[in-house]
Amino acid sequence: MGNKRTGNGTAQQAPAPSDPADIRNVVLVGPSGAGKTTLVERLLATTSTISRRGSVTEGTTVCDHETAAVEQQRSVGMAVAPLRHRETKINLIDTPGYADFVGELRAGLRAADAALFVVAATEGVDSATRTTWHECARVGMPRAVVISRMDQPRADTTAAIESCVAAFGSGVVPLYLPRDHGGSPTELFGLLTGSSYDYSRGSTPIVRADNRPLDESTRAARDRLLEGIIAGSEDETLLERYLAGENIEEATLLGDLEAAVARGGLHPVIPVSAETGIGITELLDGVVRAFPSPLERMPPEFTDPHNANPRELGCDPNGPLAAEVVHTSVDPYVGRVSVLRVFSGTMWPDRPAHVSGHGMANRGRPDHDAAERIGHVHSPLGAGLREVPHCVAGDLCALTKLVSAETGDTVSDPRDPLLLQPWDMPDPLLPMAVTGHGDDDALSRNLNRLLAADPTIRLDRSTETHQMVLWCMGEAHAEVVLRRLRESGVDVDTEPVRVAFRQTFQGPAKGYGRHVKQSGGHGQYAVCDIEVEPLPRGAGFEFVDRIVGGAVPKQFVGSVEKGIRAQLERGIEPECPVVDVRVTLVDGKTHSVDSSDAAFQAAGALALKSAAERAGLLTLEPVDEVEVRIPDDHLGAVLGDLSSRRGKVLGTEPADTGWTVVRAHVPTTELTRYAVNVRSLSSGSASFSRSFAGYEPLPW
Repeated sequence: MGNKRTGNGTAQQAPAPSDPADIRNVVLVGPSGAGKTTLVERLLATTSTISRRGSVTEGTTVCDHETAAVEQQRSVGMAVAPLRHRETKINLIDTPGYADFVGELRAGLRAADAALFVVAATEGVDSATRTTWHECARVGMPRAVVISRMDQPRADTTAAIESCVAAFGSGVVPLYLPRDHGGSPTELFGLLTGSSYDYSRGSTPIVRADNRPLDESTRAARDRLLEGIIAGSEDETLLERYLAGENIEEATLLGDLEAAVARGGLHPVIPVSAETGIGITELLDGVVRAFPSPLERMPPEFTDPHNANPRELGCDPNGPLAAEVVHTSVDPYVGRVSVLRVFSGTMWPDRPAHVSGHGMANRGRPDHDAAERIGHVHSPLGAGLREVPHCVAGDLCALTKLVSAETGDTVSDPRDPLLLQPWDMPDPLLPMAVTGHGDDDALSRNLNRLLAADPTIRLDRSTETHQMVLWCMGEAHAEVVLRRLRESGVDVDTEPVRVAFRQTFQGPAKGYGRHVKQSGGHGQYAVCDIEVEPLPRGAGFEFVDRIVGGAVPKQFVGSVEKGIRAQLERGIEPECPVVDVRVTLVDGKTHSVDSSDAAFQAAGALALKSAAERAGLLTLEPVDEVEVRIPDDHLGAVLGDLSSRRGKVLGTEPADTGWTVVRAHVPTTELTRYAVNVRSLSSGSASFSRSFAGYEPLPW
């Protein structure tokens, strides 16, 4: 990594900003194939950050540097690409559009102060992008829309804008409209400025006033824009002036537009072509002028490492150091690389630091606190690192060799340690059993590295099935996880995920256990009689002592129970524990010399086996409660699929308009690939959660 070069030339060195007002943190959001990474390449080249643009198909882009991303020709991880425009540093945060990598998207949203939603003019808005838009709306994140690929043969910019308005709401208004010449767009018309931006002679527009009469659709779009600006303005006289037909000054409208965008009330649409450069300058100007600086966004709430003493910190370079690890990767040359968003204070090189990680124990990552030392501070550019003298509040940076730092951890001053709760992550729902060939230590070590880098992975080490099960977000995510393991030198393979079954007694039965051995010296002698009866599901194990007359001495009653418990855990059949039974000790025999604790444990186990032979065993399978959130259009398909999986629907209830939540009990064995199947059934729009519900008899 270090000073690594990509196929698109050497990065331009730029000074690190010292004022948060000169920073914009912008995350690019949109479906896979919308052109986010290609757009980043054009923005970097336009600002001379790189000497020439890379290509997704050739695998030479700044952001898609991982092997899996190059081969699949789609982003699989978050990447940061800073540039400078009009003395402002813009940290572009490129995120994957495929649903399996939603964890990387959430990390990008955490690091950003505003979002650019990239929608292809050839496609429109998908349901996952619509969901992300509403997530941003809930937290008040400013948003704008970029219509990409407007130069493609099937492009329909007008239809794409209408799709965005329908999906995102009436606050979405075009700021520019394309104009075609010779069948392809070469010009943008500014609805607010009334100017044309002519790109027919290159990627730098020729700007001229356009006094031609507006057609009906353009006039309607301009009216919608003006009405949106006036509705969000704090100047109450603007509406009266507009209704009176007064010509409002352009500077006033621009100022109110920028304020409305920064507040998250208005969402301008800018058509662009990353291939020809149309709209790129206008997009950069809009980001600098309308998107908020870190000073205008409230940082998250911090506590101490014990989750006490909550504090609100401002974006102050002179405040206490508080930063969060938003991305982690491992470079073969420099080791672990941690990308951080600094919320408060200034990150200086060669300083001590405190690393806190709490709240991810359920993902296989125990809480941890560690003392570290910051080495060099870098500005990341995709896979490249450029050393910088410092990183102020509001900026992003990369640190190397923070041994204990994991994605989601908080880095702070050891004299004032802080903790920021990790962002919400969806549960991984696709299990994958992995097995190493030979070096188990290497497999375990590299699995821990994966867990440190990717909070959407969960690792379960099953003591019942003796498998290591990695829970991933989907097939594409699982494929990338396996590739990362193999690239780290681990010989890893997958095997079918085994489900742990249980057994219980079909009915009451009596059991007789006799353990007698004599081989010279002290022998072994123990006899016991028991009665076994099944209990309701989930009742567990009960042991009752009904011995009278000392047939089994008190000191050996506990031995019988211990032997029975051990046999229940082992199971009558291998690796199939017996549950939900009551065992009553009713009689037995003892020997004054040869009886012992071990002998009565063995007799208790034999008695249980004897009772099982008489009563017969009922095999129980685990059942999960599933909650599926599905669009109404796909409700019938999902209900039919649940029925085919032996699911029992518990009920349905309406969610948001056009959505329904289905609750059902489904056998765990039927859910191994449900994360993939339900996505296929719903065109990628459904989501679901699962939790253990209990055990039910396995049907014959």
